[in-house]
Amino acid sequence: MTMIGCIASNTMKTTMTMMNNNNKIGFGIYNTIIKRSLSSSSSFVLGSLSKQERARSNISNYRTHYSYHGPGRYEDLNSTRWKERDFRHRGFTVGIGGPVGSGKTALVEQLCHLLPKELSKLGENNSIAVVTNDIFTQEDKEYLLRHEALPATHLRAVETGGCPHAAIREDCTANLRALEELTKETSSRLLLCESGGDNLAANFSSELADLTLYVIDVAGGDKIPRKGGPGITQSDVLCINKIDLADAVGADLTVMKHDAERMRGGHTHSRNDDEKEGEVVVAPTVFMSVKERTGLDTVVQHILTNYQRATMENISE
Repeated sequence: MTMIGCIASNTMKTTMTMMNNNNKIGFGIYNTIIKRSLSSSSSFVLGSLSKQERARSNISNYRTHYSYHGPGRYEDLNSTRWKERDFRHRGFTVGIGGPVGSGKTALVEQLCHLLPKELSKLGENNSIAVVTNDIFTQEDKEYLLRHEALPATHLRAVETGGCPHAAIREDCTANLRALEELTKETSSRLLLCESGGDNLAANFSSELADLTLYVIDVAGGDKIPRKGGPGITQSDVLCINKIDLADAVGADLTVMKHDAERMRGGHTHSRNDDEKEGEVVVAPTVFMSVKERTGLDTVVQHILTNYQRATMENISE
């Protein structure tokens, strides 16, 4: 579906709901909404109605997206998502998301080099595989091939053809199919799924990712962590990349640390063995520089710890 089609479809659904809930909204308002949505190339906000139209509609708040009561909470993360997973059908999947240019693909490249070595040390199957997402190309897969991160047989590319978040959240069928194929063909039990670059609201569906890393970078400004959104607040590990550029772009890492801890604090549900039920914890945040190889070991350790815990829980069930 095209962007205009998405806008029109969402707008029509919202408008019909408004009409059902309030019979004072006439088809004149409905037509105005549709016309404005189709003529606008930006995200359409129903609040752009005139004062007269707003008064006639008798509705104070308009949104074309889900209504969130705040920036999101880490404690809302589903802590039981591993219990019904069959990792033989699809390996443990690490979702890696974040804005365009934050360093996701560079991180994936390094993980492809580091994870097999660490898995071997643990006596685990050291085969891993990767699915990349791009809108119109297979650029990220080709990047990994050029840098010899993995053999071509261990890579798949998904071309989303639209907003990247749709393929990792609303309808993750294409990614699930690619991951299942890789599990079957390569016997990999640990998989990486890199999202296309998107915004702070884009986080992985728990149906797709067993563990999520959300990558931002200091060049986006030190205000990013406090903006919240599911990527910031509900990812398992928040990765703040390019800390080597902090001075150059005027980003205060102390501010970012404080805001990340504030946004990612919450009640745990015994996610780790050493955490007590109901104890207040702060979700992990890693300050890193993929270019300088700083913080990578910490990210790898988070992945391996959760991979082992998830597969053990699955076996015990």
